[in-house]
Amino acid sequence: MRTRLLPLLIVLMAAVLLALGIPLAVSVASAQQQKVVVDRIDDTARFASLAQFVTDACSSTRTSTDERLETLRSELASYYGVYGIRAGVFCRTDVPMAQAPQTFFLPDQGEVRDAFAEALLSRRSHDPKQVWPWQRNRLVVASPVIRDGDVVAVVVTDSPTGALRSRILHGWLVIGVGEIAAMLLAVGAALRLTGWVLRPVRVLDATTHAIASGRLKTRVAAAGGPPELRRLAHSFNEMADNVEDVLEQQRAFVADASHQLRNPLAALLLRIELLALELPEDNEEIASVRTEGKRLAEVLDDLLDLALAEHTDADLRITDIGALTAERVAAWTPTAEAKGVRLVGNCPPTTAWADPVTLSSALDAVIDNAVKFTPKDECVEVTVAADGDTSTVVVTDNGPGLTDEELARVGDRFWRSSRHQNIKGSGLGLSISRTLLAAGGGSISYGRHEPHGLTVTVSVPRNSPAVGGTYGLTER
Repeated sequence: MRTRLLPLLIVLMAAVLLALGIPLAVSVASAQQQKVVVDRIDDTARFASLAQFVTDACSSTRTSTDERLETLRSELASYYGVYGIRAGVFCRTDVPMAQAPQTFFLPDQGEVRDAFAEALLSRRSHDPKQVWPWQRNRLVVASPVIRDGDVVAVVVTDSPTGALRSRILHGWLVIGVGEIAAMLLAVGAALRLTGWVLRPVRVLDATTHAIASGRLKTRVAAAGGPPELRRLAHSFNEMADNVEDVLEQQRAFVADASHQLRNPLAALLLRIELLALELPEDNEEIASVRTEGKRLAEVLDDLLDLALAEHTDADLRITDIGALTAERVAAWTPTAEAKGVRLVGNCPPTTAWADPVTLSSALDAVIDNAVKFTPKDECVEVTVAADGDTSTVVVTDNGPGLTDEELARVGDRFWRSSRHQNIKGSGLGLSISRTLLAAGGGSISYGRHEPHGLTVTVSVPRNSPAVGGTYGLTER
């Protein structure tokens, strides 16, 4: 969720910064250009005042104004020499009265011509086209020379824009640095905000995973975050309490029922034995009743074991999985030999966190099933291996195996394949093993073994499993 929420916040904040930064950049460019334009307008106004009483080619009469003309030309030359700005005073007929440099003439078209034409209408340049850093345009400002209410000439300045563009770019760089700094602060704030908002969600997710893994007493610890998520955490704890109470009642019922039924069943089996003394020894009905009674007793014992397994905490410790598996293989070897099955173990030393009693019980159930369903003269292999963070015990048989549908159901309570109903068992052994392993962070899985048979993998963690209290979890 954080990977989806964080980009959304960053995009929104970036959009806000751009919405503020772009108008600010445009404003900076306009302010810099306006400053230059005002300076040029002042310059053209000064030159216009000098040219106002100069009589040159613009007039048919010539008076003693040559000194003023020379002064005007001198001022224009100095202006060009100091600032590099082309400037000229042009008559209405486009004839230059004075200009610097001497090669500066009015073009037939372009910005200079447009500014000149506007000044002839007695309008001073006030809003030249905006100059941007990536453009190499020149800045043209024109001012009319008015005598007796008429425009007799026009002062035109044609300025290079390199310095203006540099100042605009520098202002934009400052804005960009500010935008980047603001964006970094915004990202940091977004990280803190998403962490604050999603921390209860992460804690809730970890708690849910812990409960699904069998640690039913795990609860969400009191934490910060939005009020809605705090209420959700409180409601989740109440729900977990109710679910645990219901499961506890179910376990208690199963344990009590299986325990209470043992005495009547034992009495019933005793009466069946007494009844059998009065019947012929080869009576098929009494033999069938004996078999069903013993099977019912096994089911009750397995139910009691299952109830205890669901209620028992794992006693985890560093265990030599190889040695423990080799011990179980040796214990089941006589049973396998009696059935004509070869039981082979490859058990190199490897350690993991496991409850030795629990793991032994699980291996007994798995090896028992493998030997039970493997035909005579076939082989059952038990292999111990370490793979990253887990140690595995793989039991492979060459029996009939299971179909895909049966593989999806194997390990369910009381489930047995329809092809194996005549084989002794209650259908609870693998369920008990799975429950015991899950309590210690282990697991059991099933797969095909080619060309035929079943592969059962028992996995236990090599690292210490996480305990309650981590990441906002508590144990009730």
